[in-house]
Amino acid sequence: MTDQPPVAAPAKPTPSDAVAAPATPPTLPPVIRTTTMPADTNPSGDIFGGWLMWQMDLAATSVANQRSHGRCVTAAVDGMAFLRPVHVGDEVTLYADCISVGRTSMKITVEAWRRPRESDAMDKVTEATFVSVAVDAAGKPRPVDPV
Repeated sequence: MTDQPPVAAPAKPTPSDAVAAPATPPTLPPVIRTTTMPADTNPSGDIFGGWLMWQMDLAATSVANQRSHGRCVTAAVDGMAFLRPVHVGDEVTLYADCISVGRTSMKITVEAWRRPRESDAMDKVTEATFVSVAVDAAGKPRPVDPV
């Protein structure tokens, strides 16, 4: 045994860390691009986080359906941290990519970016990894082609 202190695990990035770092949108083509509307807001005028998660789920499912050549369902979502608010009239762009394929499931990363209507600058809003499972007509898991 040594008298050295234990090594601390590296700190996880916090939303404030991510906001401080300059970011560039992915080079992938967007899966969804939409403009936020007043019906999507909370009483403070910001877009509901649930609305944004819904859009991200649509993007992940679109990529999973295309990758698996059929129907998929969302099985899990890795944690999300909202880095900055989205306001009415902002354009929200969602980028998604399949990062791994299992026997019946796929991991899809989704990034959400906002662009205020009066600017060309984009800001990353949040990101998450979605796990989608390919299912057959009866709703049972089905194999995904690994290629």
